[in-house]
Amino acid sequence: MTRRPELRNHQRDLYYFRLRLTVAGSIALFLFFILVARFAYLQIFQHNHYQTLAEQNRISIVPIVPNRGLILDRNGVPLAHNYTAFTLEITPSKIKKLEQTINELATLVEITAKDRKRFKKLLEESRNFESLPIRTRLNDVEIARFAANRYRFSGVDIKARLFRHYPQGEITSHAVGYIGRINDNDLDRLDEDDNLANYRGTNYIGRAGLEQSYEKELHGTTGFEEVETDAGGRAVRTLSRTPPTSGNNLTLHLDLKLQQVAEQAFGNFRGALVAIEPKTGGVLAYLSKPGFDTNLFVDGIDTQNWELLKNSPDKPLLNRPMHGEYPPGSTIKPFMALAGLEFNKRSPSFGINDPGFYTLPGSSHHYRDWKAGGHGFVDMHKSIVISCDTYYYGLAVELGVDNIFNFLSKFGFGKKTGIDIEGERSGLLPSQAWKMKRFKQKWFAGDTVSVGIGQGYNLATPLQLAVATATLANQGTKMQPQFVRQIQNAKSEVITPFAPQIASTLAIKSLNLELVRNAMIDVTQPGGTAGRAAAGAPYSIAGKTGTAQVVAIKQGEKYVESRIAERNRDHALFVAYAPAEDPKIALAILVENGGHGGTTAAPIARAMFDYYLLGKLPAPKDGTVTVDDNEHD
Repeated sequence: MTRRPELRNHQRDLYYFRLRLTVAGSIALFLFFILVARFAYLQIFQHNHYQTLAEQNRISIVPIVPNRGLILDRNGVPLAHNYTAFTLEITPSKIKKLEQTINELATLVEITAKDRKRFKKLLEESRNFESLPIRTRLNDVEIARFAANRYRFSGVDIKARLFRHYPQGEITSHAVGYIGRINDNDLDRLDEDDNLANYRGTNYIGRAGLEQSYEKELHGTTGFEEVETDAGGRAVRTLSRTPPTSGNNLTLHLDLKLQQVAEQAFGNFRGALVAIEPKTGGVLAYLSKPGFDTNLFVDGIDTQNWELLKNSPDKPLLNRPMHGEYPPGSTIKPFMALAGLEFNKRSPSFGINDPGFYTLPGSSHHYRDWKAGGHGFVDMHKSIVISCDTYYYGLAVELGVDNIFNFLSKFGFGKKTGIDIEGERSGLLPSQAWKMKRFKQKWFAGDTVSVGIGQGYNLATPLQLAVATATLANQGTKMQPQFVRQIQNAKSEVITPFAPQIASTLAIKSLNLELVRNAMIDVTQPGGTAGRAAAGAPYSIAGKTGTAQVVAIKQGEKYVESRIAERNRDHALFVAYAPAEDPKIALAILVENGGHGGTTAAPIARAMFDYYLLGKLPAPKDGTVTVDDNEHD
């Protein structure tokens, strides 16, 4: 049976074909509309945004690090300045095999083990995308050799950098301080202060001394360059430039030559010295002995040198004038004498018969005088001149510790002086309240006895002693101590002087001050504890010697210096000012384990006075001393 062919409905097929064509066309038109709309959105509405991104791909903002401000002594001698040198730098994020790259670089440029250690330390402290120096201060030959092989080392380049230099080395180390690499804590602090942008491109920041305290003045303002780059990131041309503004220059009160005299006069001894201009509070000399070479920190100190400095028994990193806290010893006696006069516990004519010891009422314990057998009759004047311990044992007990605290604190003992360097310590001036808070114990009369001669709980910094001595020299007007004398604006060159500031004016009777000052003059005359130090001086010196115990001597035992280990021997102190009638300079000297103030510390003061007042330089010192039987403290 033959099947009839099925007739197609062409009208229906044509309908569905047109329907599919319409749907496909609509979808295509819709997609095209979306494409056009997106294109219009990007080209019209987002034009500025993408133009900026394109410009950023084409233009790099390069920070220009400003010159750091100079630090100069009072005569314009540089204590900290800058120089430019070329460094070989590696960007770790751009290098896959870092150690291999360093080894290959070492075939072109000398890279020592010290360089590698420093680089490793910087790598641990820095972000991976920062460029880090593997070698600094390249010479011309090394620069040329690397330039010829530059194509071999992606992520390695030569850069010109500013370096800080401290031409005086360790002599000014603790006053000037040093700079160090910026770390994460510094960045966080700068961000909090809204100052982070000003440190773009800067790798260093003040770490100690004036470099740290005057960071805002010294740093300057960072500049910027807009640099056009090609697809490879290489600079093509500079489009615009905003120059940096150098940091301001600091001129100090400090006299470098006087500082050098102090360094020489100390010889091989350890210790501290602070010299102040009484009428202004300006710091004329500030020595911590031994110091350290601050230039070691400029490139990032290596582990070996750091360990040597940190572990040295001489503690070169200790800023002794403001961080060292020592018993003031007999240098406290002029202030104790003033307290006795002001509180009417003593009159100028009042005297005692000194048997060589003091016995506390109701006790059988003897507190010994430094001179066996005593000094005979001692009034206030003589008590200062020959430094009679017995006199001040009794005076301290009669005054009471709280009166001592209230009076001596007016001179700055037991609190920070407020000098313009950070990190100062306050020492310790004890009181009943302090002992109860510290030890949960009441104060005993025996505690007061030791306070009277600057021992016991008493602690003072050499800086505090210098300020207190300058206050005596300035007739009771205490000036704020300060290093910086003036600041010169780097842009305008306008000089802004720092006016002297009165910290306080002590209400002390002039007759009482005169009595104590006259006694301090006689300390440096024949028969006084520093008589030899002032011999032949064409000017008058007012001073007071002191000895601070390092190791306590048992009751009944005699202190024999030769039998005691050198680092357990007494510290020697001397405070003084000159000329006594019109003081130009006041100072405090502490010689660690130096023994007697009159034989070790006082000669250093004489050298300082001779130079500052007469321009006379001291003879070389071998670090040895001879002891006079009449000189103790």
